[in-house]
Amino acid sequence: MKFFIDTANVDEIRKANDMGVISGVTTNPSLIAKEHKDYAKTLAEIASIVDGPISGEVKATTTDAETMVKEGEAIYALDPKHMVVKIPMTVEGLKAKGIPTNCTLIFSANQALLAARAGAAYVSPFLGRLDDISQPGIDLVRTISEIFANYPDIHTQIIAASVRNPIHITECALAGADIATVPYKVIEQMTKHPLTDQGIEKFKADYTAVFGA
Repeated sequence: MKFFIDTANVDEIRKANDMGVISGVTTNPSLIAKEHKDYAKTLAEIASIVDGPISGEVKATTTDAETMVKEGEAIYALDPKHMVVKIPMTVEGLKAKGIPTNCTLIFSANQALLAARAGAAYVSPFLGRLDDISQPGIDLVRTISEIFANYPDIHTQIIAASVRNPIHITECALAGADIATVPYKVIEQMTKHPLTDQGIEKFKADYTAVFGA
């Protein structure tokens, strides 16, 4: 399973990229608005940092396929090597073709299957938001993975989104997600374990006891 970072914070993206663990980036209008930066310029800057797929989303107010395609083409033109256009899971969204797409806001296996058959490069089921309404989000990822595996002509990749914690990450990997897109804080949490911290302190104490500071 690969890791994308889910943020529009360029500093976080640089730090995660320096770790050597991320293969791409997902963003949305809300994340970029949070940074108070120009949308197109931010996407272009992100693409200059990470050598991998960068998901940039059409405007939340865009509801028709024709405008989605126009906006998508503008996003894609920022960096055709890296840019992937995020579109919502709607009837109009399914009509948007001709550019690599990430169909977002997936909450059912049927939605994922429709998006795959419409030619989406990625589908993004939202784990955390399902968990919030007492529906196990990981079950959706597992079901989509099983369905896609039944059909060799489906090449759509599954991006597990709305990931909230390291437990989600382990569950996504076991469920067959191709990618988990995660906030930087979750990546940091994944690096930590109390026994690791204790071991480092023990090694330091043993070293200084023999060799000094």
